[in-house]
Amino acid sequence: MLAILKKEINSFFASPIGYLVIGLFLLLNGLFLWLFKGEFNILNYGFADLSSFFLLSPWILIFLIPAVTMRSFSDEKKQGTLELLLTKPISHLHIVLGKYFGALILILLALLPTLLYVYTVSQLGNPIGNLDMGSVIGSYFGLLFLVAAYTAIGVFASTLSDNQIVAFISAVFLCFLFYIGFEGLGDFTSSTFVDKLGMSSHFKSMSRGVIDSRDVIYFFSIILLFIVFTVKRIGTSKIDKKTAITLAIVPMGLLVINIFTQSIYQRFDLTHDKRYTLSEATLESIKDVDSPILIDVFLEGEGFPTEFKRLQTETRQILEEFSAYNSNINFKFINPIEDDVTRQQNINLLAQRGLTPMQLSVQESGKTSQEVIFPWALASYGDVTTKIQLIKNKIGASQQELVSNSVQHLEYAFADGFSKLVNPKRRKIAVLRGNGQLENKYIADFVTTLRDYYFIAPFTLDSVASNPQETLKKIKDYDLIISAKPTKAFTEQEKLVLDQYTMNGGKSLWMIDAVAMETDSLYNPEGKSYAVTRDLNLTDFFFKYGVRINPVLVNDLYSAPITLANGDGSQAQFNQLPWFYTPLINSENNHPIIKNINLVKLDFANQIDTLKTANNAIKKTILLQSSLLSKLDGTPREISLEMATVEPKPEQYSKGNQTVGVLLEGEFTSVYNNRVKPFKLENDITKSTPSKMIVIADGDIIKNDVGRNGPQELGFDKWTGQTYGNKEFLLNSVNYLLDDNGLINIRSKDLSVAFLDQQRISEEKTKWQVVNIALPLTLLAIFGLGFNYLRRKKYTA
Repeated sequence: MLAILKKEINSFFASPIGYLVIGLFLLLNGLFLWLFKGEFNILNYGFADLSSFFLLSPWILIFLIPAVTMRSFSDEKKQGTLELLLTKPISHLHIVLGKYFGALILILLALLPTLLYVYTVSQLGNPIGNLDMGSVIGSYFGLLFLVAAYTAIGVFASTLSDNQIVAFISAVFLCFLFYIGFEGLGDFTSSTFVDKLGMSSHFKSMSRGVIDSRDVIYFFSIILLFIVFTVKRIGTSKIDKKTAITLAIVPMGLLVINIFTQSIYQRFDLTHDKRYTLSEATLESIKDVDSPILIDVFLEGEGFPTEFKRLQTETRQILEEFSAYNSNINFKFINPIEDDVTRQQNINLLAQRGLTPMQLSVQESGKTSQEVIFPWALASYGDVTTKIQLIKNKIGASQQELVSNSVQHLEYAFADGFSKLVNPKRRKIAVLRGNGQLENKYIADFVTTLRDYYFIAPFTLDSVASNPQETLKKIKDYDLIISAKPTKAFTEQEKLVLDQYTMNGGKSLWMIDAVAMETDSLYNPEGKSYAVTRDLNLTDFFFKYGVRINPVLVNDLYSAPITLANGDGSQAQFNQLPWFYTPLINSENNHPIIKNINLVKLDFANQIDTLKTANNAIKKTILLQSSLLSKLDGTPREISLEMATVEPKPEQYSKGNQTVGVLLEGEFTSVYNNRVKPFKLENDITKSTPSKMIVIADGDIIKNDVGRNGPQELGFDKWTGQTYGNKEFLLNSVNYLLDDNGLINIRSKDLSVAFLDQQRISEEKTKWQVVNIALPLTLLAIFGLGFNYLRRKKYTA
């Protein structure tokens, strides 16, 4: 076998055709990846990975490998040496393996210079070396298996004829059929089984850096199948009944093995951030899905910028992971504006469902054009449909940051959407009434959003005065209470009911104003109002739990503007002026509630102190903080709109980050422990079961504006057109407080998207193009000259 292997390698490199084939492979890769404009160009792609190479290689190898293998047996047949070879004291299997491994080694030698691409992308990464080597290694493993399968097919095809051209065409056809043909048939028949008979789906999975035992077994099956066919094909005797049965049993047996291993498999995600490994909470949420979830993804179209092509690819890949775990998850990509006739109608229909389009500026050949995309998906399960947003907007983010944030959010977005479809609502939320909380119309948008997840009902504490024990019993039926900007003081009886609710494990979300001050109160002829302390009788209540809300105003240079009119009537002009009482919170905390969310806008927020509790039983996590350029304004204080026109003095803003939102977790001690209680309890609990509470020192964080057509979206600013992250923050807060399966924790998963250094590319583009196109060819030429020199010297001697 080794003698045949050496003969194959020597005869290949002794012929100029061998160098021509390898040179053509390297040249085509170099031109498409580094010079020609198009989807394969790495420098134009902008991302520090080699996905373009692993997408292009299978197509070039479809022609390269048959060119290498076409003479394996056809040449022996033509020259009449095959019969002589078969008479040697070596088995047919060893003959085939010698030919096979000889051709395989030649292809691997052709792939060696492509390691230069890895070095180049690593050097051009931002920063240098910003390349996921685990993903690259896994992708090369996938390419190795694909090459091995192509080679087995090519060696078999060379036995079909003594004409090399016929062998070449046969091998190309068979490789094409197995790589893309079955995928096409699978799409036509809507059969995933047929699709998995082809190499494409298996290679695409491995080319991401994921080694799946099902893919490995598939490629070994293809290799074994064609090697067996080749061994039987080179035999001189006719195929008898026994041989025919063997030839039938082998593919059937391999098929059974592949079907059996679909349910018993191992996956190894070699990527640095395990981006293709779904979280346990995600898998748990779709484990019991027993009927189809149909997903229409509208992120499809022509002319996408490279960043959005990447988002499109990542979306497809994460859905493939969902589908691989549960075959009932089916998806397709749709371009809703492809047809010019129905374009506007489809835009209107999608907009009515809340799927707002996004407009992108696309630069090509020095020209800028506008493209409309729909970064949304609709998921349907039975009669229920939910929308899933694929873009994570963040004010001030670049297009690269936008896509990075969106990619990081994809798993949670789909897992959350599927959970809403599959899991029936079971948690109950009480929205407290009776203490001057915000009217329904001002919290309507957030409550409507919560209804997709939970049962919502108002709950008044008025009955506490007459029957506190019954009120306590009723409030225990709820899993979470929300108090949105109370303005009337709580009685001791009400506080005891709320305290005992917490002692029984109840969760709570408090949005409190310790200072009475409203922006609307400034819109008067004088343009001024007074900020005064608001006594809600909750100081001792929160103090016992580990926080204190101070009656001061957070004044922050990093804030949202205020819009003021200049002039009267139709002559009025609206100007945006800095207003330092509306802090914009951009938290760097990695907690799942606040990670990767848009800026949160507050209005006349107060400052919170965190306090030590007995035995440090309460874990305190700061969720919301003002910027470093902050100061605190005491009350009472006059607030005037003229402040917006006064230049701030930066030296006064030296108080640093001020806490305005805190998460409390642990076993709470009762506020009324060792105190006289306002009424007798049937079951006095002084230590709670593990519970959670969020306290936010701003009641307006939940408040939506109300327009002529009713409540507007929470966080939307009609003057600037910006949508702040208030709703997402509050929704994440509620989901975290009530989350038993850990789904919200997916948001803390770190995924990084590596970019190329565009400045360095513009400065050194020609250099790297020459290196990656000319250097591999130069190395091939040097190898050829050296090989032939040594060969001539050997035979001359």
